[in-house]
Amino acid sequence: MTVLPSGWAVDERRGTAGALHAAEVPTPLVPSMWVLEATAPALVLGSAQPDDDVDRTAVEARGLEVVRRRSGGGAVLVVPDACLWVDLLIPAGHDLWDEDVGRAMHWVGELWAEALGALGVAARVHRGPMVRTPWSRHVCFAGLGPGEVVDPAGRKVVGISQRRTRAWARFQTVADLGPVRQAALVDVLQLDVAPDGLGAHLTATTAAVDRDARDLVAALVAHLPG
Repeated sequence: MTVLPSGWAVDERRGTAGALHAAEVPTPLVPSMWVLEATAPALVLGSAQPDDDVDRTAVEARGLEVVRRRSGGGAVLVVPDACLWVDLLIPAGHDLWDEDVGRAMHWVGELWAEALGALGVAARVHRGPMVRTPWSRHVCFAGLGPGEVVDPAGRKVVGISQRRTRAWARFQTVADLGPVRQAALVDVLQLDVAPDGLGAHLTATTAAVDRDARDLVAALVAHLPG
């Protein structure tokens, strides 16, 4: 772990998706950026997502770990070397803390947009309300939430979810680095809502970040709020 002059702690962690999601938040907590590297691919479900969304036969055939995170939203595929997973944690009462759960994610999106901009990738933060689709309850990248990041065409490039307690907030973020992997969720979920249209929707409304993971991490660190 590295502690920056700004007071932020930057920690690189490696393990299974389940272990990374289950990591305990330290007490006392200083503002922290966790760069998380999963050692195996996983299907990560949102905290309230039904188990019935998962096609167990397809998941087993692809060797996916199935994990339930404690933050909200829909399913995300975590694939080593194909995505960048970064969590940002702040204690209650921090300057970035906001009681409004939607507005609370704006600074996270701003950090990502500034980091992407520094690498020549145009991006902006969605500051409106949740944009829902028939699949957004089931798939993270099928909707668009406050603070999430889109490209100039409006395609989602960074997904954000959050878990809050009275003591801290943990913002979980993920971006694709190569061919967009989210459309592959069609093959491992069994949804009763327009399943034939989900793949086309994800292909049309999501985009990858064509940059090296290390460059992105460095840019995020450089733009952490002072």
